[in-house]
Amino acid sequence: MINWPNFVSQLFNGLVLGALLALISSGLTIIYGTLGVLNLAHGAMFMLGGYAGYVAYTYTDSFIAAVLGGSLFVMVAGVLIERVIIRYFYGRPDEDQLLVTFGIGICIVELVRFFFGSLSLTVPPPKIFSGITSLGFMYYPTYRLALVGIITVALLSLYLVLYRTRIGMIVRAGIEDSVMVSTLGINIYRVFMIVFGIGAMAAGFAGIANAPVVSLTPDMGDAILVQTFVVVVIGGVGSFPGAILGGLIAGEIISITSMINPGYAYVMLFAAMTLVLVLRPHGLFGTQSRA
Repeated sequence: MINWPNFVSQLFNGLVLGALLALISSGLTIIYGTLGVLNLAHGAMFMLGGYAGYVAYTYTDSFIAAVLGGSLFVMVAGVLIERVIIRYFYGRPDEDQLLVTFGIGICIVELVRFFFGSLSLTVPPPKIFSGITSLGFMYYPTYRLALVGIITVALLSLYLVLYRTRIGMIVRAGIEDSVMVSTLGINIYRVFMIVFGIGAMAAGFAGIANAPVVSLTPDMGDAILVQTFVVVVIGGVGSFPGAILGGLIAGEIISITSMINPGYAYVMLFAAMTLVLVLRPHGLFGTQSRA
């Protein structure tokens, strides 16, 4: 039944999902914007962060250790994947890049399935954020409210790295023109390695941060990957603000539509993407140079 408390609750759910999609999409968009590689393994890295954090939590019983462990593990894995495999595909056709990242994603999923099985696993929220919170007109899970703040801090940190540091300046210049950056004497391939690691870490952080909300399964990255690509298209390829706005829009569309008819959630999401492409072919914040 649709009523005011249910509607507001769905708005909060959309905000949580939108913030999560914004964080994952920000990693994906800077990877594609800088490297020109459409990373189909990004969803698997989201899942891997959840499982790596689960292992860290099992040994430490600390959610902070789980978040740090999951994020750093996926960052290291991302750097290794870029150094060992991805770097040899920068000059290859787009279909080769799609196939290799798709294959990497499958390998990650099956390795996780081999070691952990297909049954779902859970990571409890920190005790300080357990239970529910009264908002006056309704009750809402405390951790979901905290998750918005956690992701906001993560996005702010990523923003500061991209817009207030030298490496961030180089990354943003690389998004616009990687050839020019290379001609200035900057080792562009080292920048590529750093960017891929940062993008993977963003996905891994999101994976473990979301673990207390959604149970861990080896295939959990599949659906989030589709949603993330839609977010990148809506926001504009290579645009960090676009990833944030696109994520919030996508989260609210999925959440509100699910309240009315869950079967049409993806239909409305793709309809919104189509509308944006008709009105702004390069996305809300995209530019023609990155088409």
